[in-house]
Amino acid sequence: MKEKLKSIGRNLKNEIDFYRALSKDNRVPTISKILIASAIFYFLLPFDLIPDVIPVIGHIDDLVIIPLLLYVALKFVPIEVLEETRKKAKSPNCSI
Repeated sequence: MKEKLKSIGRNLKNEIDFYRALSKDNRVPTISKILIASAIFYFLLPFDLIPDVIPVIGHIDDLVIIPLLLYVALKFVPIEVLEETRKKAKSPNCSI
């Protein structure tokens, strides 16, 4: 259990580093940067399209909208940039 939590934490850190690096890369289109920022802001904002107080449905919008924004954002980024940035984010001495 402890190892699984550590693994999840490492993966989350790698993903955060990955999206941070993408947002700073000049080769990434502006639309992708806007969509990534939108996903982050939507996650952090205290209100949603469907309030979280509504059981089940209130959380589904978070589970759909955020990944959808990130998916569309990554579609605009060249594959070479994605691969290079992913390698940087996974490196142990990542200084993004």
